[in-house]
Amino acid sequence: MRVNLLSRWLLLGEWRAYPLRAMVAIGAIALGVALGFAIHLINAAAFNEFSAAVKSLSGQSDMEVRSTQTTFDERFYPLLAQHEGVALASPILELDAVVPGERSPLKILGLDIFRAALIAPDFIGIPAEDKPFDTLADNAIFLSPAAMEWLKVGQGDLLPLRAGTQTIALRVAGSLVHARAGQRIAVMDIGAAQWRFNRIGQLSRIELKLTEGVNRDAFRAALAQEMQGQLMVTQTQDQEARTAKMSLAYRVNLNVLALVALFTGAFLVFSTQALSVIRRRSQFALLRVVGLTRAQLLRQVLLEGAALGVLGSLCGIAAGYAMAAVALHFFGGDLGGGYFPGVKPTVHFTPIAAGVFCLLGSVAALLGCAAPAWEAARAQPAQALKSGSEEGALAKLANPWPAVAALALGALLTQSPPVGGLPIFGYAAVALLLIGAIALMPRLSASIFRLANLKPMSNPVAALTLARLANVPNQASIALGGVLSSFSLMVAMAIMVASFRVSVDEWLTHVLPADLYVRSALSGNTGSLDTEAQTAIATAPGIARADFLRQSQLTLDPGRPGVALIARPIDVRDPGKILPLVSRALVPQNALPIWVSEAMVDLYGYSVGMHVRLPIYGQVRDAVVAGVWRDYARQFGAIQMRLADYQALSGDKEINDAALWLQPGVTPAQAIATLKKLPFGTALEFAEPGDIRATSLKIFDRSFVVTYLLEAIAIVIGLFGVAATFSAQTLARAKEFGMLRHIGVTRRQIIAILALEGCLLTVIGITVGFVLGWVISLILVFIVNPQSFHWTMQLHLPWGLLASVAAALLVSAALTALVSGRYALSGNAIRAVSEDW
Repeated sequence: MRVNLLSRWLLLGEWRAYPLRAMVAIGAIALGVALGFAIHLINAAAFNEFSAAVKSLSGQSDMEVRSTQTTFDERFYPLLAQHEGVALASPILELDAVVPGERSPLKILGLDIFRAALIAPDFIGIPAEDKPFDTLADNAIFLSPAAMEWLKVGQGDLLPLRAGTQTIALRVAGSLVHARAGQRIAVMDIGAAQWRFNRIGQLSRIELKLTEGVNRDAFRAALAQEMQGQLMVTQTQDQEARTAKMSLAYRVNLNVLALVALFTGAFLVFSTQALSVIRRRSQFALLRVVGLTRAQLLRQVLLEGAALGVLGSLCGIAAGYAMAAVALHFFGGDLGGGYFPGVKPTVHFTPIAAGVFCLLGSVAALLGCAAPAWEAARAQPAQALKSGSEEGALAKLANPWPAVAALALGALLTQSPPVGGLPIFGYAAVALLLIGAIALMPRLSASIFRLANLKPMSNPVAALTLARLANVPNQASIALGGVLSSFSLMVAMAIMVASFRVSVDEWLTHVLPADLYVRSALSGNTGSLDTEAQTAIATAPGIARADFLRQSQLTLDPGRPGVALIARPIDVRDPGKILPLVSRALVPQNALPIWVSEAMVDLYGYSVGMHVRLPIYGQVRDAVVAGVWRDYARQFGAIQMRLADYQALSGDKEINDAALWLQPGVTPAQAIATLKKLPFGTALEFAEPGDIRATSLKIFDRSFVVTYLLEAIAIVIGLFGVAATFSAQTLARAKEFGMLRHIGVTRRQIIAILALEGCLLTVIGITVGFVLGWVISLILVFIVNPQSFHWTMQLHLPWGLLASVAAALLVSAALTALVSGRYALSGNAIRAVSEDW
């Protein structure tokens, strides 16, 4: 009972004496937990809602049959409907319809109403009472409530949509009252959809309901073999896996970045507890003398650290939930990545996740105070009671071998492959490098300051400063570690983001060589240009050259997101003119050449010169990989081939985009005015290369807004950490300053000593932090990013940003030392050293 009373007295007494220091440590832990928990809640809500919306499209079907591309011939439908083991087959045509004036398409499901009612009844529209047959009308469409709200239409209104270059008007016949909240979707009769959108004889998929008692796995395997690669047979779990893989790397990387703040918070707890133990070293020794055991003292210091962690974690859980609720309400669940469009998720408190993040915060705080607690328990009371033994308390920090081992292990882990598509060993390598570098700071700082102290100095301020730093390197290393951890992580993230941004900018310059770009639509797959439109554009006045492009989706693995198939004019002799090649190979004359993105190498094992088989429009074609190119627009892979080859294989003559080179003296504005006069000119979208680059970089910055926020938070935590560490050390040296005053050192000289110490320690921390941050950035740029997103980039250093943050840290350290020094010197010099007499 008395021990518990003493424990509470020690804990509360420490917090009353130094409340700001405790609040900074609690705030750092809370911020790390809040960021991690908020990002987890946002991602989980968005992913679950998006996954449920995707899953709802399949209704109650057992499996579905689809093509490797967006559509296939409907001749397969009667074969599957009459197949043994199939109780019901429901044909579906799925379209992403172009909405004039909108940047996002409207998803339309063309359904056989009678069959779909038995599999997906939620997608059957409810017509007006006086028009019961609108579900079969060729001009009627049913919208979900979210789609009605988005498009600002109601029942009976006309909805304009794009089919090719023509605009069609469909009557809103009713609502899909059972659609999920936020799901923008429309339904119409499948025959009407095929006719209206020029998809006669085409289907997107066929949903199958099996006869009771049929083994699904056996049926799937037999049907897949029967299809002979013409169609794919998938199940619901394939859709779920595909949805999960779409955003897995992005979600994990955001969570890791959020935990950077928690790591910094753990180091703040370490510095807070280490300085607290040093300051109370004699008090703990006296408690040992009067009967407190080592185990009780160890528990006491761990309790103090755990209290900081628990309080910080609880505050972080509450703040994280509030942050997630606000973010989902005002910004949605996308977090800038673009993986979850068209959903309106709501935050749900998950006790398990809250417990995990609360545990992480508490464990981080416990790890931060473990070393100070161990030292306090093992210190010899007689030695600890002597004044001036503080440096000995940190002697074990000077052992370089654990630091060297951590650095060596981190270097080895950089050579490890990804685990499940995630750079787990890359993250571990970054953590080990950080820990090793921070642990090496006592030995490094001692070597630096002892070398600097070898040369005699006439200036007493400089001499005293260097003498102290050379003889108490372990205390100096605590301040150095705060600067090092925050600045190195900021440097690494800044270099990674800047490298990515510059690489994207240079890539855009390479892939946008034309003077003007024309698109049939901003988004969706119902807008296109036929051969007559292509001829009209190519022969328009002022156009010197026109290259046309056709883009579609190709599914090579049912468990992965689709691959982009791009057909365009490519010169086999010099493909580098149009493609940012990473590597290339000579192709046999009669072979079908294709050029694949870097993601295809990682995800599908393609390599230069490799012979592959591609399923294109129901036929498996032999092709040769003629080169690998860099692509920052499509994370899950892209294949490019010559437009003439694509048209010969598929018979598809329509195109999506056109790149135009203008005749000398013709401006883009003049060319746009000319093209708008064509019969279909009002349906075209125009963009100049500079506009596309600016828009793309704006999208890039929006995608990294969370990263920028986390980077800013790391800087703020670092500044607070530096301020807290320097102030704590300065206030703990009141006796030292009193003694200096007794031997004739003036107040101004002591303040100058503190300012010089702060500047020297910060300069060393910044220098080593820059080197460490640069090394970590190499891991992020050349290991983490390629393993996560399957693209490479060039290294670029943002010198301006790095210099600004370094200057801010330097000024913060100097000002903190000055302010703390004035406060420490405000007392009486005799009283400051009275404990020594």
